[in-house]
Amino acid sequence: MYLEYFNLTEQPFSITPDPRFLYMSARHREALAHLLYGLGEGGGFVQLTGEVGTGKTTICRCLLEQVPDNVDVAVVLNPKVTAQELLATVCDELGIKHPGDDASIKTLIDLLNRHLLDAHARGRRTVLIIDEAQNLSADVLEQVRLLTNLETSTQKLLQIILIGQPELREQLSREDMRQLSQRITARYHLEPISREEADAYIRHRLQICGSSRNLFTQRAVERIHKLSEGIPRLINVLCDRALLGTYVEGKGVVDRKIVNKASGEVLSVDGQDSSRRRPWMPLLAGTLVVTMLAAAAYYYQPWQHLAPPVTVPAEVDTAQTSESAAPEPEAPATSEPIGVTEPEVAVKPAPEADAPVAVSLGELLQQADSTWYRKAWKALFVRWQVVLPPAVKPDFCKFGREYGLHCIVKQGDWDTLRSFDRPAILTLIREDGDRVPVFLQRMEDTNLELVIGGDVYRLQVEQVGSYWYGEYVVLTQAPPGGRLFLKAGDRDPDVAWLREQIGIAQDVKIPAKDDLLFDYQLQKQVLAFQRTHGLIPDGIVGKNTMLHLNTAVNRKDVPRLNGK
Repeated sequence: MYLEYFNLTEQPFSITPDPRFLYMSARHREALAHLLYGLGEGGGFVQLTGEVGTGKTTICRCLLEQVPDNVDVAVVLNPKVTAQELLATVCDELGIKHPGDDASIKTLIDLLNRHLLDAHARGRRTVLIIDEAQNLSADVLEQVRLLTNLETSTQKLLQIILIGQPELREQLSREDMRQLSQRITARYHLEPISREEADAYIRHRLQICGSSRNLFTQRAVERIHKLSEGIPRLINVLCDRALLGTYVEGKGVVDRKIVNKASGEVLSVDGQDSSRRRPWMPLLAGTLVVTMLAAAAYYYQPWQHLAPPVTVPAEVDTAQTSESAAPEPEAPATSEPIGVTEPEVAVKPAPEADAPVAVSLGELLQQADSTWYRKAWKALFVRWQVVLPPAVKPDFCKFGREYGLHCIVKQGDWDTLRSFDRPAILTLIREDGDRVPVFLQRMEDTNLELVIGGDVYRLQVEQVGSYWYGEYVVLTQAPPGGRLFLKAGDRDPDVAWLREQIGIAQDVKIPAKDDLLFDYQLQKQVLAFQRTHGLIPDGIVGKNTMLHLNTAVNRKDVPRLNGK
């Protein structure tokens, strides 16, 4: 309902466990590392627990995307079964033929043991993943333990990963479960995410769905984190309803007040789902006109809808402008900037270098109007050799996708921008709290070149730092075929392109029986590349990995922040 209003491509806060939306907090990275460790072990148990909605099942799905070629995996999603039914399910998952309901436990174990021995002889390993393992009864848990007795003289034949709620820890700590507990080689309990991680989590999901800006105020995020207690599933539920409420009320961003209303709709006092609250839907008819007017207002002033903290202005020195400079026709009158012309954004030298004109950046930002948003984006697209037509309205990220350019909208610092080495849109905060977009076109050491209101200024990092709280937008280029998300198992011409690019970046030749297939060998190199560049090692090639990859191979068609 609200997707078109906020220019979103799909539901950003769906509660389905889609690995594409997985936000890898430090806790999630550790949890995934434990599961990956389990894939490489030679038998026994790995235990992953966490509260309902913390992301265990999603991590499990992510794990399945990274399974090596020589590993066979059986997944049990419904463990409320008898021992015989569990064994039959495992056989079904591994493709082992059995007599069906008439099969005894002994028959199933014999078939399973024969299969595991044959797999071992062929150099393959077998992993059993049991989700919602807290639902296993004591006798079924004992049967699961006995499965780890299937072994050769040197190696266990089956690795078992148990994923469950905190009750699983309690079960396995009982005296009668000590034999199984002693065989657990790795344990990890997934805690709720922090306030800072909740903010990054919300931004991450919005970015996946095409949002070029943050739709939640900081106070709204703080309230969401407190109400959800850091549980991602509840964050999703609250954010989804809050976006609906914002749409209904015709506002541009979600604020704390709307979050409180949303919590009354979807959460009861104890934090559980509630269906006894008054829904948003009856408000739609009475607010239709307000919604349309608010949408129109946002269309033309998208930079004025958030109010971050007030900052103290810094003094800025700029050179006088050349008489021959040709500023943009729509540029406002500012304090002696260096002119900007198209098709190339360039700095024109001042005729009197020894006579700079001092201006206050705070005063300069106070001159901002709605045209500055377009001017910043226009300058960014020029660097990518793309012309932004006057008729194109925000969202500019959506426009960029037509040229294979995708937005990365995040928080960071100057070192982040240096590592990206990409021209960027920065959001500066002026004294009254309004957000002003400017274009960072060059950065050398502590020297910056910023397009502010259509004109270029040379500034120092510390001069701008008082107004920049870390929000930025950079563009990354998709592969030739347009596939921005590539993962193990994909078969596509863009995979062949990725194989070549990763090979160049890693200085290796990646073997392949099928160049179009994202296989285990390619995945290993992707993981190595991600670790080298400080990225989340999930083996999935998305926007961030693509950006660093384009930098690593030194693509000539990619503009650089250092001007080289």
